[in-house]
Amino acid sequence: MLQAERFLRIRSLLATFSRVSVDRIVQDLEVSRETVRRDLLELEGYGELRRVHGGAVAAGPEPEPPLSVRLIARQREKRAIAKATASLLKPGQTLFLDAGSTTAILAEEIATLSGMTVLTNSLSIALKLAGADEGRASGNAVRLLGGQIDVKSQATHGDGTLEDIRRFCADVALLSPVGLHPKHGAMSFEHHEAAVARAMAAQARQVVILADHSKIGQASRVTYRRTSEIDIIVTDAKAQESGALAALRKDGAKVLIA
Repeated sequence: MLQAERFLRIRSLLATFSRVSVDRIVQDLEVSRETVRRDLLELEGYGELRRVHGGAVAAGPEPEPPLSVRLIARQREKRAIAKATASLLKPGQTLFLDAGSTTAILAEEIATLSGMTVLTNSLSIALKLAGADEGRASGNAVRLLGGQIDVKSQATHGDGTLEDIRRFCADVALLSPVGLHPKHGAMSFEHHEAAVARAMAAQARQVVILADHSKIGQASRVTYRRTSEIDIIVTDAKAQESGALAALRKDGAKVLIA
Protein backbone atom coordinates (compact mmCIF):
# COMPACT_ATOMS: atom_id res chain seq x y z
CA MET A 1 0.00 0.00 0.00
CA LEU A 2 1.36 3.43 -0.96
CA GLN A 3 2.05 5.96 1.78
CA ALA A 4 -0.54 8.41 0.39
CA GLU A 5 -3.22 5.71 0.65
CA ARG A 6 -2.14 4.81 4.20
CA PHE A 7 -2.34 8.46 5.21
CA LEU A 8 -5.84 8.69 3.73
CA ARG A 9 -6.97 5.59 5.65
CA ILE A 10 -5.48 6.86 8.94
CA ARG A 11 -7.19 10.25 8.47
CA SER A 12 -10.48 8.46 7.82
CA LEU A 13 -10.13 6.39 11.01
CA LEU A 14 -9.40 9.49 13.07
CA ALA A 15 -12.30 11.37 11.51
CA THR A 16 -14.60 8.51 12.50
CA PHE A 17 -13.29 7.62 15.96
CA SER A 18 -11.17 10.65 17.05
CA ARG A 19 -8.79 8.19 18.73
CA VAL A 20 -7.36 4.99 17.23
CA SER A 21 -4.83 2.46 18.48
CA VAL A 22 -1.76 1.28 16.60
CA ASP A 23 -3.23 -2.22 16.67
CA ARG A 24 -6.43 -1.02 14.98
CA ILE A 25 -4.46 0.73 12.23
CA VAL A 26 -2.24 -2.31 11.72
CA GLN A 27 -5.35 -4.50 11.38
CA ASP A 28 -7.18 -2.15 9.01
CA LEU A 29 -4.21 -1.32 6.79
CA GLU A 30 -2.56 -4.75 6.95
CA VAL A 31 0.90 -3.25 7.43
CA SER A 32 3.58 -3.62 10.09
CA ARG A 33 3.56 -1.80 13.42
CA GLU A 34 6.82 -0.11 12.44
CA THR A 35 5.22 1.27 9.27
CA VAL A 36 2.30 2.61 11.32
CA ARG A 37 4.65 4.24 13.82
CA ARG A 38 6.54 5.97 10.99
CA ASP A 39 3.30 7.16 9.40
CA LEU A 40 1.98 8.52 12.71
CA LEU A 41 5.25 10.32 13.35
CA GLU A 42 5.13 12.00 9.95
CA LEU A 43 1.45 12.92 10.21
CA GLU A 44 2.11 14.39 13.65
CA GLY A 45 4.89 16.48 12.11
CA TYR A 46 2.32 17.90 9.70
CA GLY A 47 0.00 18.75 12.59
CA GLU A 48 -2.69 16.27 11.52
CA LEU A 49 -2.73 14.18 14.69
CA ARG A 50 -1.19 13.83 18.11
CA ARG A 51 0.53 10.61 19.12
CA VAL A 52 -0.45 9.17 22.49
CA HIS A 53 0.50 5.95 24.25
CA GLY A 54 -0.61 3.05 22.04
CA GLY A 55 -2.02 5.12 19.20
CA ALA A 56 -3.07 8.60 18.08
CA VAL A 57 -5.81 11.19 18.56
CA ALA A 58 -7.17 13.68 16.07
CA ALA A 59 -5.43 17.04 16.23
CA GLY A 60 -7.56 20.04 16.93
CA PRO A 61 -6.75 23.63 17.80
CA GLU A 62 -6.66 24.35 21.51
CA PRO A 63 -6.68 27.74 23.22
CA GLU A 64 -3.30 29.01 24.32
CA PRO A 65 -2.58 28.74 28.05
CA PRO A 66 -2.38 32.07 29.94
CA LEU A 67 0.76 34.14 29.32
CA SER A 68 1.97 33.47 32.87
CA VAL A 69 2.02 29.73 32.09
CA ARG A 70 3.66 30.14 28.69
CA LEU A 71 6.42 32.33 30.10
CA ILE A 72 7.80 29.45 32.17
CA ALA A 73 7.44 26.74 29.49
CA ARG A 74 10.49 25.77 27.39
CA GLN A 75 12.45 28.75 28.68
CA ARG A 76 15.82 27.39 27.57
CA GLU A 77 14.64 26.95 23.98
CA LYS A 78 12.91 30.33 23.91
CA ARG A 79 15.98 32.11 25.28
CA ALA A 80 18.17 30.48 22.63
CA ILE A 81 15.68 31.61 19.96
CA ALA A 82 15.65 35.14 21.41
CA LYS A 83 19.46 35.39 21.35
CA ALA A 84 19.64 34.10 17.78
CA THR A 85 16.94 36.55 16.69
CA ALA A 86 18.65 39.49 18.38
CA SER A 87 21.78 38.74 16.34
CA LEU A 88 19.76 39.52 13.18
CA LEU A 89 18.91 43.05 14.32
CA LYS A 90 20.80 46.27 13.60
CA PRO A 91 20.81 49.69 15.29
CA GLY A 92 18.47 52.16 13.65
CA GLN A 93 15.85 49.58 12.72
CA THR A 94 12.15 49.94 13.45
CA LEU A 95 10.64 46.74 14.83
CA PHE A 96 7.15 45.36 15.40
CA LEU A 97 6.85 42.90 18.31
CA ASP A 98 3.58 41.10 18.95
CA ALA A 99 2.47 39.81 22.35
CA GLY A 100 3.84 36.36 23.15
CA SER A 101 6.04 34.50 25.59
CA THR A 102 8.92 34.17 23.11
CA THR A 103 8.78 37.82 22.05
CA ALA A 104 8.70 38.75 25.76
CA ILE A 105 12.03 36.97 26.20
CA LEU A 106 13.30 38.59 23.00
CA ALA A 107 12.48 41.96 24.57
CA GLU A 108 15.03 41.21 27.29
CA GLU A 109 17.69 40.80 24.59
CA ILE A 110 16.61 43.95 22.76
CA ALA A 111 16.75 45.86 26.05
CA THR A 112 20.52 45.32 26.08
CA LEU A 113 20.81 46.97 22.65
CA SER A 114 20.33 50.60 21.69
CA GLY A 115 19.19 52.66 18.75
CA MET A 116 16.06 50.63 18.01
CA THR A 117 12.51 51.88 17.59
CA VAL A 118 10.12 49.22 18.93
CA LEU A 119 6.38 49.21 18.28
CA THR A 120 4.43 46.65 20.30
CA ASN A 121 0.91 45.85 21.46
CA SER A 122 2.25 44.06 24.55
CA LEU A 123 2.02 45.99 27.81
CA SER A 124 4.72 43.92 29.51
CA ILE A 125 7.12 44.19 26.55
CA ALA A 126 6.63 47.96 26.35
CA LEU A 127 7.35 48.37 30.07
CA LYS A 128 10.37 46.07 29.90
CA LEU A 129 11.89 47.92 26.94
CA ALA A 130 11.18 51.28 28.55
CA GLY A 131 13.30 50.16 31.51
CA ALA A 132 10.44 50.27 34.01
CA ASP A 133 11.53 47.03 35.70
CA GLU A 134 15.03 48.35 36.40
CA GLY A 135 14.30 52.05 36.90
CA ARG A 136 16.60 53.08 34.07
CA ALA A 137 16.25 55.01 30.85
CA SER A 138 16.00 52.90 27.72
CA GLY A 139 18.47 53.12 24.87
CA ASN A 140 15.59 52.38 22.49
CA ALA A 141 12.49 54.33 21.48
CA VAL A 142 9.41 52.39 22.57
CA ARG A 143 5.78 52.87 21.56
CA LEU A 144 2.81 50.97 22.97
CA LEU A 145 0.19 50.62 20.26
CA GLY A 146 -3.25 51.88 21.24
CA GLY A 147 -6.49 49.92 21.35
CA GLN A 148 -8.56 47.80 23.69
CA ILE A 149 -6.74 45.90 26.42
CA ASP A 150 -7.01 42.12 26.57
CA VAL A 151 -6.22 41.03 30.14
CA LYS A 152 -5.43 37.41 29.23
CA SER A 153 -2.68 38.31 26.75
CA GLN A 154 -1.74 41.59 28.48
CA ALA A 155 -1.93 43.30 25.11
CA THR A 156 -3.93 45.79 23.06
CA HIS A 157 -6.09 44.76 20.13
CA GLY A 158 -9.02 45.87 18.00
CA ASP A 159 -9.57 48.54 15.35
CA GLY A 160 -7.58 51.15 17.26
CA THR A 161 -4.54 48.88 17.36
CA LEU A 162 -4.80 48.05 13.67
CA GLU A 163 -5.12 51.73 12.74
CA ASP A 164 -2.06 52.53 14.84
CA ILE A 165 -0.02 49.77 13.17
CA ARG A 166 -0.89 51.06 9.70
CA ARG A 167 0.66 54.43 10.53
CA PHE A 168 4.13 52.89 10.52
CA CYS A 169 6.47 51.09 8.13
CA ALA A 170 8.86 48.79 10.02
CA ASP A 171 12.05 47.10 8.96
CA VAL A 172 11.20 43.83 10.74
CA ALA A 173 8.07 42.23 12.20
CA LEU A 174 9.00 39.76 14.95
CA LEU A 175 6.06 37.46 15.56
CA SER A 176 5.45 34.41 17.74
CA PRO A 177 2.59 32.17 16.52
CA VAL A 178 0.53 29.52 18.27
CA GLY A 179 1.40 27.11 15.47
CA LEU A 180 3.55 27.05 12.34
CA HIS A 181 2.18 24.61 9.79
CA PRO A 182 3.63 23.85 6.33
CA LYS A 183 0.21 24.12 4.65
CA HIS A 184 -1.46 26.83 6.74
CA GLY A 185 1.51 28.99 7.75
CA ALA A 186 1.79 31.04 10.94
CA MET A 187 -1.40 30.76 12.98
CA SER A 188 -3.11 32.17 16.07
CA PHE A 189 -6.01 30.79 18.07
CA GLU A 190 -7.69 34.15 18.69
CA HIS A 191 -8.95 36.15 15.72
CA HIS A 192 -8.00 39.50 17.24
CA GLU A 193 -4.42 38.33 17.90
CA ALA A 194 -4.13 37.09 14.31
CA ALA A 195 -5.41 40.44 13.03
CA VAL A 196 -2.65 42.29 14.90
CA ALA A 197 0.07 39.93 13.67
CA ARG A 198 -1.28 40.10 10.10
CA ALA A 199 -1.24 43.91 10.14
CA MET A 200 2.30 44.00 11.56
CA ALA A 201 3.53 41.61 8.86
CA ALA A 202 1.88 43.67 6.12
CA GLN A 203 3.63 46.85 7.34
CA ALA A 204 7.13 45.32 7.59
CA ARG A 205 9.86 44.80 5.01
CA GLN A 206 10.88 41.51 6.61
CA VAL A 207 8.87 38.97 8.61
CA VAL A 208 10.66 36.84 11.20
CA ILE A 209 8.73 34.06 12.95
CA LEU A 210 9.92 32.87 16.37
CA ALA A 211 8.66 29.34 17.05
CA ASP A 212 10.05 26.71 19.41
CA HIS A 213 9.91 23.04 18.41
CA SER A 214 6.49 22.47 20.02
CA LYS A 215 4.91 24.84 17.48
CA ILE A 216 6.50 23.40 14.35
CA GLY A 217 3.92 21.42 12.38
CA GLN A 218 1.07 22.53 14.65
CA ALA A 219 -2.11 24.12 13.32
CA SER A 220 -4.43 26.50 15.13
CA ARG A 221 -7.58 28.36 14.06
CA VAL A 222 -6.52 31.47 12.12
CA THR A 223 -3.73 31.93 9.58
CA TYR A 224 -2.05 35.33 9.54
CA ARG A 225 0.98 34.64 7.30
CA ARG A 226 1.47 31.99 4.64
CA THR A 227 4.70 30.01 4.76
CA SER A 228 5.79 31.40 1.39
CA GLU A 229 5.49 34.94 2.81
CA ILE A 230 7.77 34.31 5.80
CA ASP A 231 11.36 35.49 5.40
CA ILE A 232 13.04 33.81 8.38
CA ILE A 233 11.95 31.15 10.88
CA VAL A 234 13.96 31.01 14.10
CA THR A 235 13.55 27.79 16.06
CA ASP A 236 15.50 25.52 18.40
CA ALA A 237 17.56 22.43 17.60
CA LYS A 238 14.85 19.95 18.63
CA ALA A 239 12.68 21.18 15.75
CA GLN A 240 15.00 19.35 13.37
CA GLU A 241 13.37 16.10 14.54
CA SER A 242 10.10 17.23 12.93
CA GLY A 243 9.35 16.33 9.32
CA ALA A 244 7.37 19.56 9.11
CA LEU A 245 10.53 21.67 9.27
CA ALA A 246 11.75 20.31 5.93
CA ALA A 247 8.37 21.11 4.40
CA LEU A 248 8.59 24.67 5.72
CA ARG A 249 12.03 25.05 4.13
CA LYS A 250 10.66 23.91 0.76
CA ASP A 251 8.36 26.94 0.67
CA GLY A 252 11.37 29.24 0.65
CA ALA A 253 11.66 30.41 4.24
CA LYS A 254 15.16 30.65 5.63
CA VAL A 255 15.45 28.60 8.84
CA LEU A 256 17.80 29.69 11.61
CA ILE A 257 18.46 27.03 14.24
CA ALA A 258 19.23 28.53 17.64
